[in-house]
Amino acid sequence: MTLRGSLLDPEFLRELEALRRRLEIDARSGHAGERAARKRGGSAEFQEHRPYADGDDPRRIDWLAYARTGTPVIKVFRTEEDVVVRAMVDVSASMGHGAPQKLEVAKKLAAAMAYMALASSERAQLVAAGSGIAALPAPTRGRAGLVPFLRELEKLAPDGSTDLAQSIEQLRKRNLRPGLLALFSDFFDPGPVLDALARARAQGHDVRLVQILAPDELEPNVEGDYALEDVETGELVDITLDPSAFEAYARRLAGLFEELRSSAKRLGAGYVLARTDEPLEAVVRRIVAGRVD
Repeated sequence: MTLRGSLLDPEFLRELEALRRRLEIDARSGHAGERAARKRGGSAEFQEHRPYADGDDPRRIDWLAYARTGTPVIKVFRTEEDVVVRAMVDVSASMGHGAPQKLEVAKKLAAAMAYMALASSERAQLVAAGSGIAALPAPTRGRAGLVPFLRELEKLAPDGSTDLAQSIEQLRKRNLRPGLLALFSDFFDPGPVLDALARARAQGHDVRLVQILAPDELEPNVEGDYALEDVETGELVDITLDPSAFEAYARRLAGLFEELRSSAKRLGAGYVLARTDEPLEAVVRRIVAGRVD
């Protein structure tokens, strides 16, 4: 299996091609790109051609190139600004749960977001969030940037604890221009994640929260006495899984969902709850639409 094929199969790519033109981003980074070329005014520098697709403005077809080749293509210009899509992926140990693993689903969704940005001549950047940000690869641009993005994405593995709030703060304080910040996590981090996201939103980032959970986390189907180990801290907890324990768990989980939903609405952010056994195309559609599940 190729690097590209491991995360983005051909059928998934066809769906993403249709969806990428619906991706509206409420943030600007201040660099040059295709999206800004749709605005009136300002200087424009030709960047490249890309194939014409349904939904493109016919006025942007390069008719001279069409006369030479017989294939309609669109002119892409550099102007005053473009958009950076930053995919922040939670790589804590809890993301290793599930079949498929929550992290594997997060990788595929992050790859989808990157593809839609890069195929539109925007930029994409991968951010691995654990106890903080260990490294921050440079943003890639255009379709040629997909392979290096996926190469970095493939390296991610679940390990250790998480501090999403610290990761968001580190990213925000690096004087990065605002863009789309898509956060892929199970959101089991007890830290002040929503406060950090509020500051990122105030800074100008378009925030999309994607909560990824396995079916057995949503609908536990075990009972009896267990010694449960926290995969991130190694702490052992003795627990009896009976109806009252399930009821308490369900209340806490519902409370987490409601907290994320209400915060997303307050911030003007998107929030999507994704199951690991759910078709990826359905999840991406909701992310693109900026839905609050």
